[in-house]
Amino acid sequence: MKKLTISIYLIFFSAWSLRADDSVWQRLGRPYAPRTAPPVDLTNSPRLDQVLRAGNIYLSLSDAIALAIENNLDVELQRYNMPTADSEVLRAKGGGLLRGFSYNLAEAPVGVGGPASPLVTSAASNNIAVGSVPTNPSELGVLAEQQTNLSILGTLPLSNGPAIPQFDPAITAQVNWMHQSAPQSSPGTTGVNVLNSDTTWANAGYSQGFGSGTQLTAGFDNMRQTLNSTSSAFSPFTASSFGVTVTQPLVRGFGLAVNRRFIRIAKNERKIADLLLRQQLIATVYGVVRLYTDLVALFEDTKVKEETLAAAEKLYSDTKAQVEEGTQAQIELTRANAQVFSIRQDLINSRGLLEEQEAIVKSVITRRANRPEVLNARIVPTDSLNMPEKGNLPSLQDLLAQAFQSRPDLKQAGVQVENSQISLQGSRNALLPELDLVGVAQNSGLTGQQSPVGPMADPTFIGGYGNALEQLATVKYPTYEIGLQLTLPLRNRIAQADVARDEIQIRQTEIRLQQLRNQAQLEVEDALVAMRKARASYEASLQTQALQQESLEAEQSKFQVGASTSFFIIQYESYLAQARSTVVVAKGAYLKAQAALQRAVGTILDDHQVAIDQAIRGR
Repeated sequence: MKKLTISIYLIFFSAWSLRADDSVWQRLGRPYAPRTAPPVDLTNSPRLDQVLRAGNIYLSLSDAIALAIENNLDVELQRYNMPTADSEVLRAKGGGLLRGFSYNLAEAPVGVGGPASPLVTSAASNNIAVGSVPTNPSELGVLAEQQTNLSILGTLPLSNGPAIPQFDPAITAQVNWMHQSAPQSSPGTTGVNVLNSDTTWANAGYSQGFGSGTQLTAGFDNMRQTLNSTSSAFSPFTASSFGVTVTQPLVRGFGLAVNRRFIRIAKNERKIADLLLRQQLIATVYGVVRLYTDLVALFEDTKVKEETLAAAEKLYSDTKAQVEEGTQAQIELTRANAQVFSIRQDLINSRGLLEEQEAIVKSVITRRANRPEVLNARIVPTDSLNMPEKGNLPSLQDLLAQAFQSRPDLKQAGVQVENSQISLQGSRNALLPELDLVGVAQNSGLTGQQSPVGPMADPTFIGGYGNALEQLATVKYPTYEIGLQLTLPLRNRIAQADVARDEIQIRQTEIRLQQLRNQAQLEVEDALVAMRKARASYEASLQTQALQQESLEAEQSKFQVGASTSFFIIQYESYLAQARSTVVVAKGAYLKAQAALQRAVGTILDDHQVAIDQAIRGR
């Protein structure tokens, strides 16, 4: 029978060991091997080399979005929240407390095309323009990234509640040997003046907790001792015991809902990590759209400045010819020349703003921009500012309903409220008294050899170690115990305070969730107003540009026949330059307001054909 049992065991063990490619030692060592995070990859994606041609980066908006998803370090930083959440689930399944993770998100830099940028030239006046002095972007704060924390739980953690069982099983073992010499004050007891003993212990234990709160411990203890005592019938002798203790909470710490609450919270944190990554993608894509729109606006405004400079230089040439002919005064030539240098100053400023915006865009779409070919490359936008056809926007109510349903930041806030409620279950359970049902079952065995100097031993116990194991297996000397253990707090102020504090925090999370919803509604309304205002400004600026063009052409006709002066030509050219720049700014403002609405509603990823699964992987 024993041979059959051993054969079945060997067959089962061989099948188990061959079930996977891992060796037996790898399987045994798996619980002690670290689960390392993948190394950081700071190389740019191959897409960057595809758009880098002849020393320039030819960039469309779709390419800029794809590059940012692949390379932006804010997005990459947020991707590490996913394995962090997985480690939280792993820790909770083992019975550990949760460590939490970051709820911080980063916005793209404002850029030099933002509100602080002097993109629109100063309003034209009757005075000759004197140019503008550029401002350092770092002084305007347009290079820094704004950090947003989406945690609604506050700065203080929720209470831990009753202790969680250690779900991961553990084996303990002890092997010890001791030699002892003890002088005897009463030799008659042991029969010798000095009692010498050699003792060896070999013990093993097993412990595990379960979701119901049950704690199981098992112990297998062995002691072998040799004595020189004449009063001992056995020397050497072996004493063995095998016992199992089961402790089941009946009130505090009872039930799956309480003891698996951290697992549920950790799984919710996994959902939150996914939603936070989606929200970071939304913030990054919106930032790229905004920065790219400003880049194109700066690019087009630079062209406006170049064309304005060409017109000013032609005016200077025409004025010079008329001065030489005597049809214009010398002061007109001075005015025309001053206008040329003034517009050159504005052009220098516009080109500088464009270069600064290019540097900011590079920092957003690359992991490292210090490669010489990238560092020195100029960005050439391949998309222009095209105003979409005028159409009817959805109603505010429809947009708000979609925003409340689609926005990841609102969804993750709702999951945080759910986690707070789960944690409150634990703190409420800690209010209850502690009543545990304890059961103990133990078997003992004794065996040894007849002592040559001691009295005659009972033959039942004479034998080797197998005799002791046989006594344990047949339960010859059992011990059973069952009972209740009660701990009844006479004052329970700590648990009461924890419950009160946790309930207050839940109320605060509900308020913060409503604040987020109110903020989302405000963002939708503001984006709608901005779109309407930008559309009206664009249409008005087009009319202004056409009228200023007609006025300039009429004044130029008068100038050609000597009926006007360069002063008026300069004035009308300034008006036209202002109008043309205003058209550029109005188009950019509309497109940025449109992107803001897409972000506020939560559809910006779908609107730009961003595949979530590919974006999460980063390629």
